[in-house]
Formats: sequence, structure tokens, C-alpha cells
Amino acid sequence: MSKISLLTPFNWLLITTLGLSLAGCVKQQAVKEESSSAESLAVIDNSENVPQEVPAEHCSEPQDIWTRLRDGFQLSEHQHKRIESDLAWFERHPAYLDRVAERATPYMHLIVDELAKRGMPMEIALLPIVESAFQPFAYSHGRAAGLWQFVPGTGKRFGLRQTWWYDGRRDVAEATHAALDYLQYLHRHFDGDWLHALAAYNSGEGTVGRAIRKNKRRGKPTDYWTLDLPKETEGYVPKLLAISNLIANPPAHGVVLDSIPDMPYLVSVDVGSQIDLDLAAELAEISLEDMYLFNPGFNRWATDPDGPHHLLVPVEKAEVLTENLKQYPAEQRITWKRYTVRSGDVLGVLADKHRTTVSLIKRVNGMRGNNIRAGHTLIIPVARKDLDRYRLSSNERLETLQNRPRKGNKVEYQVREGDTLWDIARQYNIGVMQLAKWNGMAPRDPLKPGRTLVIWTNTAQKVSAINPAEFRHPFEKNTHRRIGYTVRSGDSLALISQRFRVSVDNLKRWNRRLEGKKYLQPGQRLTLYVDVKKQYGSI
Repeated sequence: MSKISLLTPFNWLLITTLGLSLAGCVKQQAVKEESSSAESLAVIDNSENVPQEVPAEHCSEPQDIWTRLRDGFQLSEHQHKRIESDLAWFERHPAYLDRVAERATPYMHLIVDELAKRGMPMEIALLPIVESAFQPFAYSHGRAAGLWQFVPGTGKRFGLRQTWWYDGRRDVAEATHAALDYLQYLHRHFDGDWLHALAAYNSGEGTVGRAIRKNKRRGKPTDYWTLDLPKETEGYVPKLLAISNLIANPPAHGVVLDSIPDMPYLVSVDVGSQIDLDLAAELAEISLEDMYLFNPGFNRWATDPDGPHHLLVPVEKAEVLTENLKQYPAEQRITWKRYTVRSGDVLGVLADKHRTTVSLIKRVNGMRGNNIRAGHTLIIPVARKDLDRYRLSSNERLETLQNRPRKGNKVEYQVREGDTLWDIARQYNIGVMQLAKWNGMAPRDPLKPGRTLVIWTNTAQKVSAINPAEFRHPFEKNTHRRIGYTVRSGDSLALISQRFRVSVDNLKRWNRRLEGKKYLQPGQRLTLYVDVKKQYGSI
């Protein structure tokens, strides 16, 4: 009999805390079983965080989360050979379920509580296994993100903000609310049929609606199992029901589920303003990695200056964070750098360099327009530690992905105006899906000029012939590297070519946007491939 072990770093501390609480019959007043999911997060009121004694007669061991799920199952009557096929796969791969359950542990109580409040089938708590395998940073080829895999449009439709700093599709609490709102809408739209609603969550209400109308015209039944749906959707609902069947009766399928107490794991703390996530982790006395895992909606090194201003932290750390925050007024929660503007500087380049946004620089400095003058001083918000410490931020996750060793030769390609993934993939004789995967993208994601893509290929000769970044040079290939250069006042192609000992022709080939241009503009970004063994003037 296989065993799905859930005694992980995530829940061991919770179980230990639970044991201590039961022994002393002490309960945090701020952590209550309430009716909404936001309430299930037990939002901390800073004035009421003192533990309160609970009379011994009210002490009882909490219910197991799996038992609560089983008690709320509503779809178990559905049987089909497609379910049996998926169930057999899960029985053969208990290690997969083990990994998924470990990732789900911090989030499960939050989801289950919200389902209970709404009276929805508890099988839906297992839907993130099908959608994302409970990976909070999951991103699909269809541009879907987060545990619940919202695409951008549907996310906005259900109130999930998506900015440079923050993506509500990955915010565990907000995305859970939105996903259940969407499923309830679909349930009403399809006259109370949960399987139709689930199928529509995967492929869209229009797709399912057309399949139903098609069957009606042909005099066929319109239940989910008889509909002509996309292949992915035909496998989507059976997979959820197979997992539900396994959870409903683990011994019958050769698995044992370790008990998870049906208690809140995470609690929401209102921090009130933008805060560096490294500082927040330090104040909560947890690792920065855990801070990102509990709050995957934040893309960068800090929370969004425009909110939300709440952070999810383990229950036992909420009071610690709340008390420590009192020592840090809003202006001390972000590190500020004084920067003297140089000739040729532009706000966009400065924002990219410091991993912040033009709008925030303008707001902090009381600017209305984008013009800056050499010699003026700007206050720029920056991360308090080296950026590589924030390894689960969006930029660092991408860098880790792009630097992952793979087969073949690695080529770095800088996107130019008018480029598309399809064009680049065709040039290198690779698949669009593969190219997108290497670069943490979806095939339909827009390409921004200046972005660097990585490409892995075994056809070095073809690469040299078609990619300006790989034109053959008179020096050894392994001695040249790509650099970025910002044009300064007084620069010309001739001066730059002399400084870096490259030809004007190569400069033009490496930078297509220079074709037909007579003059360079200060602040313009150029790409150069230079011999690192040679010495240059100041870059």
C-alpha cells in the first residue's frame, strides 16, 4: 500500500502548534472559523492579537481536512470509463499525489472554507490539482496563471488586477474568490449542471454551449459525457472526478493520507503600505522563499504601491509581523536611492535598471511629465538586498529558467521591432511552443523589443547565417559577448565603432532599427557583440 506523506515543512509546524494549543486549550482570538474565505484567512486586527484562554469544556480535536472534503462531496454519483482510466493512473503514481498534496497544504483550508460558505461541491477544492498541480507560479501555453489558471481577460472580468508589480491571478485568496464566483456563474448559466460548469471553466461557456445546441439539433442527449468537446476538456472533468474518488476512499485505491488538521494555516495581515518583501519576511520571521510562496501574486521585490496591502503569513507568525511592523513607518519599508541624472538618461531605462516603474519614480519625485535633466537628483525606490536574493520574483524566476542547462548550443536573441515568436522559431527551425517554454512565455504573449530570448539549437551553422547576434567575427567566437549600450549626447556610429572596435556595418546589422536612420538619439539602446579580451573606454 502506497502512502501519501503530508508531514512536510509546511504542515509539521502547524501540527506541532496544534498539539501545543490542544494541550493548553489556548486559542488565538484573531483566528476564528468564520463564514467567508476572507474571514477564513482571519484578517488580523492589530488591536486584538492577545491569546485568549478557552474553557476546557470547549476544547476538542479539529476535524481532518480530508474528512471535511468527503463530507461535502456532491458529484460522486458520476461513473464513467474515462474516470476509471484516470483513476488507474493516479493509483500507479502515488508520488505525484504526494508532491501535489505537499504544495496544497498551506492553501487547502482557505479553499475548503470558502466552498463551505457557498455550499459548493467540495470536489472543487481539488480542481487546482488538475489546473496547476497546486504550483502557485504555474503559467500555461494558453496564458493562464496561478493555482486556478486564469487567462488575462477572464481574470479582469472577475476583478483580478494585473499590473507590473502584482498579478491577482496568482494571489491565492483573491483568485480563489474569483474562481468560485466564475464557477457559480457557470453553474447558473448551465441550469445547475456542475459537469457542464466545470467543462466551461476549462474551455469557455461558448464552447460548451455550442456543443449542447449541436446535440439538441441532432436529437442526442446533452449530458457532459455525450458532448463533442475539445480533447483537453473531455479529459478535464474525468481527471477531477478520478482524484475525488481516490480521496473519497483511499484504502480502496492503495493509498493512505496523512491527517491534516482542519485549521487555518495562513492568516492575512494588513501592512498598510508598500513594503520590501525581504523586509516583510524578516519582520514575520519566515524565509523570503516562503513569503513568495504564500504571496505569489507579487511579481517583484516589493508589494504593489497601489495595493493590495495585505500579506498571507502562517497563523503563528501573524502577531510577530504585526508587532514588528509598528517599528517601521511607511517611509522606512522601502529603500530609497539618490540618483544624479546623467546626459542621455531616460526614465524608462532608469526604471528598468532599478527594477521599478516610471509611474512610481514620477510619483515619488512629484513629476508630471517624463522629461529629466542632467544634474538633477531623483529619488528611486530600490530593493534592500541584491536582486538575486529575490529568486522567486518574476525576473529571477525567468533568469533561472533561461539559464537551465539543456541539450544543444545556447543562443541569446534580442527581440527587434516587428519580431514574432513564430518568425524567430521558423528561423531556428524549432517549435513555437518550445521557444515559448524556454522563455517562460505563452505563444500568444506580446514580444517587447529589447527583450532577450534564449534558444537551444544543434545547428550552429544555420544560426550564424540567420541571426545578427551570431555573425562570424575575426576573433574566436568564445571571446565575444553581447552588451547593451545607451547612446549619449554627441555619439555617432563611427565613434561607437571605434570605441568598441567593431565595424559600422555590424552595428547596423545588430540593430535593425538603425537602417535608414541618419542620426542617433540620446537614450537610444544599442546591442553590440564585442571581444571581451580587448580593452575599451568607459561603457
